Amino acid sequence: MKQTTILPGQLRRHILDQSKRANVGHIGSALSIVEIISVLYSRILRIPNPKDLTRDRFILSKGHAALTQYSAFYLMGWLSQETLNTYCGNGTLLGVHPDNALEGVDFSTGSLGHGLAYGAGSALAARLENSPRNVYVLISDAECNEGSLWETVMFAAHHQLSNLIAIVDENKQQALGRTKDILSLHPLADRWRAFGWDTVEADGHDTVELTRIITAFDKSSGPPHVLIAHTTFGKGVSFMEGRLEWHYLPMSDDQHRQALEDLGEGP
Repeated sequence: MKQTTILPGQLRRHILDQSKRANVGHIGSALSIVEIISVLYSRILRIPNPKDLTRDRFILSKGHAALTQYSAFYLMGWLSQETLNTYCGNGTLLGVHPDNALEGVDFSTGSLGHGLAYGAGSALAARLENSPRNVYVLISDAECNEGSLWETVMFAAHHQLSNLIAIVDENKQQALGRTKDILSLHPLADRWRAFGWDTVEADGHDTVELTRIITAFDKSSGPPHVLIAHTTFGKGVSFMEGRLEWHYLPMSDDQHRQALEDLGEGP
């Protein structure tokens, strides 16, 4: 299958431009997963087209970062520029959170802590159907505060769902504070490992390392897999990196210009 190369810089430009045009927030959350989304859609996911029944499934459990996924859809050729420009507009299918009415979105998400359960169900269904598809779920570290997630962690390990791959965007903050201050789960990797998952940690902005690790997972036998991706909230934009306010704030014109300059681009 021919892959489309999606560059992180392309995703960041679309995130900044569309969030500015729509005057909405969730920018920092979208920026922290850029390299992960780039690697998944460029190098990992087997999706001949979004309607192929044997395609891999991808679930963006941290649904508030949907603009990154929409931008990837555009770069894949699944969305037109005209449709992308409806982001957060009246009557659009491109809301703040992904809706499975939009082609390419496998599951509607946004209620945190439930995406991994969808993924486990989908992975188990693939096994029962003798389907070759794998299931990838991108969750936030803050979602690991949710009890429903840990129920699924136990379920998936019990059933040895080797075709289930979770990726944790560990950007270390959430809407109302630092994750360690809201409910610390440090060291996070040890907790997943204790529940029987194959657990690996990596720099979440290193596309080469992300590709190597995800490709190497044994998806045909053994336990489910989790990659703890250490990321920076607001990555790539100097005044957003690690700043809690950019979970919700929209940008001013001046901030948008500064953000583009940080990417090495003009307005």
